[in-house]
Formats: sequence, structure tokens, C-alpha cells
Amino acid sequence: MLKKLLSKKWKSKNKTRQAAAAATVSTLDKLHETLEMLEKKEAFLHKKISGQVQQAKDLINSKQKTAAIRCLKKKRLYESQIDQLGNFQLRVHDQIILVEGAKATTDTVDVLRSGASAMKSLHKSVDVADIDRTMEEITEYSENLKQIQDALVSPIAGEDIDEDELEAELAEFDDDEVRELEQLPERTPITTTNTSTAATSTATTGNLGKNEEDDDKVRILTSLQAEMSL
Repeated sequence: MLKKLLSKKWKSKNKTRQAAAAATVSTLDKLHETLEMLEKKEAFLHKKISGQVQQAKDLINSKQKTAAIRCLKKKRLYESQIDQLGNFQLRVHDQIILVEGAKATTDTVDVLRSGASAMKSLHKSVDVADIDRTMEEITEYSENLKQIQDALVSPIAGEDIDEDELEAELAEFDDDEVRELEQLPERTPITTTNTSTAATSTATTGNLGKNEEDDDKVRILTSLQAEMSL
């Protein structure tokens, strides 16, 4: 109910201001029209004065002194009217200045009032609590985004292994292999003969145990050399 009353009151004031503004514009138009009319009338009287002066000169030349004096009397009357019109114009000018000043003041007040109303509406539409919540959400989103970016640029598992440690371990591994090779006995050259099948069979049978042991050592040595070459 109160809102309706305030709304009706505001609408009534708004209509009153609009009517006053329209009346002010109409008044200014009439004042300017009046001023223009007075200026035209003054110009007309100046022409009348010029005509009476010329007529008085002509009458003097024709020895009509009485008629010339009448012309000069008319000239004085026209000049008196011009003075009066000048006073009227001054009054109209003053009125125009006052009305225009009042209109400018009213327009300024209306604009300021509209600005205050707009600020009030904006203030109602924005709540401090909403701003705080919005800022908290922005901060939270920013932190989440930073965590995601950090996770994307973090090293993959295994990429953070120290290469110096690997090189040290490899050096130790090489030293162990070298020591194992140094502990192995030298390989005895194996010679084969083609003198006869019986001699070869006898030599093979007699050295079977020894050759098998040598072959095992050769295989181990060959395998270690292959791994070291890799």
C-alpha cells in the first residue's frame, strides 16, 4: 500500500515537473516573439523618423516653416516611442535571462535527481555479501586452476631420477665386471689334428673332463665380454 502511494506521488510530481518544463518552454517562446516584435516596431519608427526629417527639410526649402515644425514634432513623438520600446526590450531581455536561468537550474536539478535515482537502483541491485561471495569464488577458481597447471607441468614418474647416481652405479657395475674377468683363468688353446681317427678319439676321451671345464669358462667369458660391449 505504501509503495503504491509513493509511486502515485512520484508520478504526480513527475507530471508536475513535465508540465512546468512545457510551460517554461512556451513562456520563453512568447518572450522571444515579443522581443522580435518590439525590435521590428523600433525599426519601423526609425524609418518614420527619417521620413519626417526629410519632409521637414523639404518644407523648409519651400518656405513652409509651420509644416516643417509639425514634422519635427512628429519626429520627437517617434523618438519618445523608440525610447519606450527600448525600455520594453530591456525588460523582456531581463525576463528571458531569468527564465532561461531558472530553466537551466531546473534541468540541472532534474538530471541530478535522475542520477541519484539511478545510483539508488544500482545500489539496491548490488549487495556487499554478493560481492564477497563472488570474490571468494574467483579466488577459489584461481587456486584450482593453479593446482591444475602445476599438476600438468610436474615431472612424470621416473623423470626425477638423479643421473649422477645412475652413472655412479654404472661405474661400480663396470668395476665389478672387470674384477670378475680378472679372476677368470686364461683359456688354453685347443688344437686339433687330422692324423687319424683313432688318435683323435683317444685324445678326446682322455681330455673330456678338462675340455668341458674349459668350455664352461669360455662361455662365461664370452657372455661377460658381450655384456660389457653393450
